[in-house]
Amino acid sequence: MTSFAEFGLKEPILQALEDLHFIEPTPIQGKTLGLLIHSDQDLIGLAQTGTGKTAAFSLPLIHNIEVGNKQPQAIILCPTRELCLQIGRDIQAYSKYMPGFRVQCVYGGSSIDRQIKALQRGCHLVVGTPGRTLDMIRRRKLKLQGIRWVVLDEADEMLNMGFKEDLNAILAETPEEKQTLLFSATMPKEISRMAKKYMVDPLEVSAGTKNSGAKNVSHEYFLSAPRNRYATLKAILDSHHNIYAIVFCRTRRETKDVSEKLGQDGYAADALHGELSQRQRDKVMDKFRSGRLQIMVATDVAARGLDVDNLTHVINFNLPDDPESYIHRSGRTGRAGQKGTSIVIIHAREKRKISTLEKKLGADFKEGVLPSAKELAHKKLFAYIAALEKTDASNAAVEEILPEALKKISWLTKEDLVARMLTLESTRLKIDAHPGGRTKDKKSKRKREDNTAKGKHEKGKKSKKNKQGRDADMDTKFSRFHINIGKKKLTPHTLIGLVNEQLRSDSFEIGKIEIFGSFSFFEVESAYEKKLLKAFQKVKFRGDRVKVELAEPKRRG
Repeated sequence: MTSFAEFGLKEPILQALEDLHFIEPTPIQGKTLGLLIHSDQDLIGLAQTGTGKTAAFSLPLIHNIEVGNKQPQAIILCPTRELCLQIGRDIQAYSKYMPGFRVQCVYGGSSIDRQIKALQRGCHLVVGTPGRTLDMIRRRKLKLQGIRWVVLDEADEMLNMGFKEDLNAILAETPEEKQTLLFSATMPKEISRMAKKYMVDPLEVSAGTKNSGAKNVSHEYFLSAPRNRYATLKAILDSHHNIYAIVFCRTRRETKDVSEKLGQDGYAADALHGELSQRQRDKVMDKFRSGRLQIMVATDVAARGLDVDNLTHVINFNLPDDPESYIHRSGRTGRAGQKGTSIVIIHAREKRKISTLEKKLGADFKEGVLPSAKELAHKKLFAYIAALEKTDASNAAVEEILPEALKKISWLTKEDLVARMLTLESTRLKIDAHPGGRTKDKKSKRKREDNTAKGKHEKGKKSKKNKQGRDADMDTKFSRFHINIGKKKLTPHTLIGLVNEQLRSDSFEIGKIEIFGSFSFFEVESAYEKKLLKAFQKVKFRGDRVKVELAEPKRRG
């Protein structure tokens, strides 16, 4: 098929598609539209996010629904409020030339009374999240006896989010005679079991290979020790000045920590996680969609329904436990014919898992190499030059002083002027190019020295040089502490982890560590002395009550 008209869609629908500049059906649309318009056979559609699934199942529903019957005739279930609203908006756009056609969204996080009133006014198609839909059914406000079509969109995610029992309860309320359509990005065993239980001889169509990633997405991994994970992320972002990305984290706390650090480092970044109110979520998502945010840091669940076509990168701050999660995340970039990159930051022990992903995806991963400090400095300055090129110079305030400004710098050559501009920008960015290509960035310097010092001190030796070969800050003052745990339960590595955990930070320096039979000594930057003593007041470690006290400085020599 080369056009939507060839499927026999009603003229008002074709007119709406023309307004939306829909010219040719996507692969999943081409394989499903004809079947769903002219057949009542159940169907399983396998396609990645962003391939046109919504139009694939909603256009046939709009075409076949009886507008004169104002009872719900079709119900679409999806995992999140955001996706629910997105599907509802799309259906309204497709049906705008069909007078009287009504779609109603039901979802949590919004007034249930308002949604109940909307259902009572009558609608043809309901789009809902499982929890709120089941609530409406139990209140007897949503009646499904007249349902002819059931669509399960992103079924794999609904199961991953724990909606199995809700789905079973909702489907039990639908008539036995109906057409069931199941759309999913992946096909885990649980989806197969659901299909066998609720579908009759379903036809399976796929817009690509099962459990495979998008063809126009390249995959990279970067090796990093856990304590250096954020520094690795920042280096990746620094090396792509036009990056527009989602960074996926495992937990809400990690999401908040990473987004806060990115904000402190000058990135237009924000977090999307479960602790935000619905108004806060909407505000953050609107900023990201409009491009006012460059980086979105999110958990899997929070990012559901965030549909953005022009993402340049998807970055996994940790390797997901489930390969299907990685595949689904990576499908968020490289859409609409654009190229995209999916990156994962891993520990050396996780490298074997990359092979598993390569087999699942049918694609190779390239090991990423972080740019040197000199290369990063150059990239930042070239980004500044690119911004200069794109800057609109029509500014009334500037035009007023421009003649006098030109007189003041008339003695400068073009080379002198450019060199001074770049010098000012490098000063603003706290970049100072050193012989040998190193840079001095105060925040990065402190982190590099901290991490290097920790690595050295694990062996009980004071670090005099960091990994870049520069002198560490030898003027830092340290306080010495006694801890009542010894070598039976403690190693230098676990002690560092314990201190980091209690101080909820890794941006301080740890000095010498001495571990004995039943107690140990360790040094921490003196500025953190009071904070550390307070943090260890009520701490247990492997069953023992931890007691940390200030100790006398060890006499050197």
